[in-house]
Amino acid sequence: MNEHNSTYTKVVVIGGGYAGTVAANRLRQRDDVEITLVNSRPKFVQRLRLHQFVAGTGAAAVDYGTLLGDGVRLVVDDAVRIDIAARIVELASGRVLDYDYVVYAVGSTAALPASVPGAAEFAYPIAELEHAQRLRTVIGELPPNAAVTVVGAGLTGIETAAELAEQGYAVTLACGDRLAPTFSERGRRLVAEWMARNGVAVLDNVRVAEVLRDGVILADGRVVPSAVTVWTAGFGVPDLAARSGLHTDALGRLITDETLTSIDDDRIVAAGDAAAPSRRPLRMSCQAAGPLGAQAADTVLARIAGAQPPVLDMAFLGSNVSLGRRAGIVQFSHKDDTPMTAYIGGRIGAPIKETATRWTLWGIRWEARKPGALFWAKGGRRSEQAVMVANP
Repeated sequence: MNEHNSTYTKVVVIGGGYAGTVAANRLRQRDDVEITLVNSRPKFVQRLRLHQFVAGTGAAAVDYGTLLGDGVRLVVDDAVRIDIAARIVELASGRVLDYDYVVYAVGSTAALPASVPGAAEFAYPIAELEHAQRLRTVIGELPPNAAVTVVGAGLTGIETAAELAEQGYAVTLACGDRLAPTFSERGRRLVAEWMARNGVAVLDNVRVAEVLRDGVILADGRVVPSAVTVWTAGFGVPDLAARSGLHTDALGRLITDETLTSIDDDRIVAAGDAAAPSRRPLRMSCQAAGPLGAQAADTVLARIAGAQPPVLDMAFLGSNVSLGRRAGIVQFSHKDDTPMTAYIGGRIGAPIKETATRWTLWGIRWEARKPGALFWAKGGRRSEQAVMVANP
């Protein structure tokens, strides 16, 4: 079925994560915009809480009815192709949605490396709700003090390891390079101290060469027993852009200009983890996703009004990580996302981290109540790389 109403400017937002929900709500600044949000699940997934969901210490799904403003239509389906020539989004159900503009906010997912034997068969990712549901079931069947290995020492790996250790499991954290690589030296030391006090074996500068059903083999030949192996290293993005004939970077992110507009079509605007502005994507984070969603909506609204869209302008403030339910670290950063020496840690860090996590939903709801209200820090710079936007 082809759905069309020429009275309105039709905007289809693909992806109902942090970026997509903010964009959909912000587009409501105009009464003549018809907004359709396409998402594969009927509920919003708060990815920041998936480690809690796995450990049984928190929920991660939120009803969209509490997040989306009036006038945003939710379609629970999968977008399988964007037909640029016909200006339609093809859905897995067979439905077709006409559009005047698309906000491409498909987010990111796990990336189990094909180069590591056994990873796809025996490791458990945690990047999506379905992954977490599967892992939660397996974790729940383990005996007390069972050995669990977490691969990847970024923020997700740290939080997962800490949460499971606090539940009594014997956790090993395989870091790849070093623990908490985006933190300052002092911040990393605080994380390491918490891990040591809580029985987490941290393996720095190790590579997992193979994943077994009951353990992992490291590149140096050591075998680490593991009843369950959780893989948090690396990430990928859905291949919708590539399948639709749009230019992407090496990871599959949609290449855009500095207004977040696709270099292939000015009616497609990207936001969130799946966007690569001028081939210089921001760090995968909800801290960036919200502002990118707002910026994408502003670009669409400017084009509808016949105005020049604003260019990307956001700054990072830092990053934070929970260490179980009673501790956390807030690592402050310069605007370009490089860490400062300053941080807040320990028990005082836990409520700050919890407030930051709740703020991600408050920001979405705020935008639903008052479209255009969301603001963010500006003036940051992204790392300089070779930029060849005109000839990708």
